[in-house]
Amino acid sequence: MLEMRQVSKVYRTELVETHALRSLDLHVRTGEFVAVTGPSGSGKTTFLNIAGLLETFTSGTYLLDGEDVSHLSDNQRSKLRNQKIGFIFQSFNLIPDLNLFDNCDVPLRYRGMPATERKQRIEQALGQVGLGSRIKHYPAELSGGQQQRAAIARALAGSPKLLLADEPTGNLDSHMARGVMELMEEINQQGTTIVMVTHDPELAARAQRNVHIVDGMATDLTADPALIAAESAADASASA
Repeated sequence: MLEMRQVSKVYRTELVETHALRSLDLHVRTGEFVAVTGPSGSGKTTFLNIAGLLETFTSGTYLLDGEDVSHLSDNQRSKLRNQKIGFIFQSFNLIPDLNLFDNCDVPLRYRGMPATERKQRIEQALGQVGLGSRIKHYPAELSGGQQQRAAIARALAGSPKLLLADEPTGNLDSHMARGVMELMEEINQQGTTIVMVTHDPELAARAQRNVHIVDGMATDLTADPALIAAESAADASASA
């Protein structure tokens, strides 16, 4: 589903050159649930933006669902992103002036989808996340956990092959976080590939595979459980 080979990203100004990713190699198979961890400033956000076709990269190769996206135009990337990728953000990114139905409807309208199909998809997605009875409610009328479920429904309505989640439980208490994580696991079991960036080691441990990014380079911790404990201890020490 997602394959990056020697992907590098360099941000340049007149005085400074910053290497956000350094020859990163990562392969995510179709149907996998992969957690991406790492300290702040390690390159996780840059990786996620490139994976979601929100940012270009300086060098290397990126294959999304078998298609080389390295030389696509902005319009081509936007079209591919809208068709194959769903996003879940820490801050939900719901439009406050729109109810849940209309929030889910916005990305589908950009695809030129008929109104009947849009309605069916939205009702199904909101029902899947347990918000079928809240379809006309506005974000401010929902709890944090419900807002995140609505954001997941918005992504699901587009039937994405790849779901990218950036700290999806970061703004939730532990009870709501568990509920959102269980929902994501259900979605994964239905065949959707998920890549989740998280700082929470407990959530990362529930994924099928754990990739750690440090200094713009990726290490697959799943291959060596001892590395997981070492990296977790290092992160805890750095946070302290």
